[in-house]
Amino acid sequence: MEKRKLVLTIIGVVILAMVIMVYIYFSKPGRDEKKNQQTINQVQTVQQKPDEKKENTEKNTSGDELENVTPGSEEYRGFLLDNVLHSPNEGDIHYNVYIPDAYDGTKEYALYVTLPGYQGLYFQGVGENIRTEDFGFEAQKYITDMIIVAPQLNDWGQTSADQTIELTQYFLTHYIINPSKVYINGYSGGGETLSLVLAKQPELYTAALMCSSQWDGAYEPVVEMKTPVYFVIGESDEYYGSEPFKEAYQQIHELYKEQGLSESEIDKLVVLDVKDKDYFEGTPVTYQHGGGYLFCRDKEIMGWLFNQ
Repeated sequence: MEKRKLVLTIIGVVILAMVIMVYIYFSKPGRDEKKNQQTINQVQTVQQKPDEKKENTEKNTSGDELENVTPGSEEYRGFLLDNVLHSPNEGDIHYNVYIPDAYDGTKEYALYVTLPGYQGLYFQGVGENIRTEDFGFEAQKYITDMIIVAPQLNDWGQTSADQTIELTQYFLTHYIINPSKVYINGYSGGGETLSLVLAKQPELYTAALMCSSQWDGAYEPVVEMKTPVYFVIGESDEYYGSEPFKEAYQQIHELYKEQGLSESEIDKLVVLDVKDKDYFEGTPVTYQHGGGYLFCRDKEIMGWLFNQ
């Protein structure tokens, strides 16, 4: 009898042990699954925090920009000098840039591109374009919410025109720009570059100002897109003379006339402003080709550009 009780006790203990083992075995996955789900929920909560998502986006954008641009390290009158856009198509493009302190990417800004004359090309020295020309500084009086880009190119030919287009497109892509407020000017050799830019992609620009230069590009694309152009030069410009601008104006005028536009409509799209010697007298400018110094300070000229 005692032996039988002992056997039953042992069997009971074994059965109890087996039950406990089975319970532990089947309950463990449930606990692990619950723990894993808690971890997933925590990760999702972190990912869904708007502030952190915004911060990560800003970091990624900054990284993308740094892959394409080497920023400058020196400033001059609010411009960051010698930034370099590394373009796979057009090579390294050097430029100086003014970005208002208020710019934070939450609203659209105007964009202004100013192309220098010979003395402002890159081989002349970093920042020489904005040290010798004041278009970028005077422009700030007309539109405060405006990013200003001053490229330092290497010539006034097609390569520089293509680099100008590439740089414009870069800013249109990487900054919040109002596409109806994209302005450009070119002085002297920069005007020649500008004419090639307009002959290739006039649709990028709201209006263009040509100063003391000549037109080297085609006219038809500008007329097709109806991009307004203002020509200004001294009557006796020592380098170009005024005839090239008069010819360009006439060509564009005739093409608009062939389209059936009225004189008043044409006058809004193309302007010829030839300054006689009286315009220069009593000013710091001792020769007419240096008119850029006066043109960028002329409210009628600059006002026309930024009111388009």
